[in-house]
Amino acid sequence: MSDQPSILPPDQTIVGALGMEFLGISNGVVKGRIPVTNRILQPLGLVHGGAMLTLAESLASGGTWEGVRHDGNAAMGQEITASLMRPITAGHVNGTATVRKRGRSAWVWDVEITDDDGNLCALVRATIAVRPARS
Repeated sequence: MSDQPSILPPDQTIVGALGMEFLGISNGVVKGRIPVTNRILQPLGLVHGGAMLTLAESLASGGTWEGVRHDGNAAMGQEITASLMRPITAGHVNGTATVRKRGRSAWVWDVEITDDDGNLCALVRATIAVRPARS
């Protein structure tokens, strides 16, 4: 058994299934996006709220992992809440996650979801648990 935690390649996870792109991480801010395709729409042709939350949780988890992995820790979603305010129907679902609290056992993030015109479409609060990585 390896000393490294088992990590799946992104293209074999929900990140790949949704076509998620990570656009950068710097100073407690993580950015990413998902292209709007039929696979992320609900039946009325709007981006499904679950796709917006998936982007938000992925950005917050990725940002937390980047901050704790060197200490032998892993990051995983613990709690998420959202206010969905405006639909997205084309272009990209854009996310900007900003860390608000870096705790020993959990990090808290605020995530803004926007459309390609910069309109605020959702506000998300995500708590990401920090736990020892499994070997």
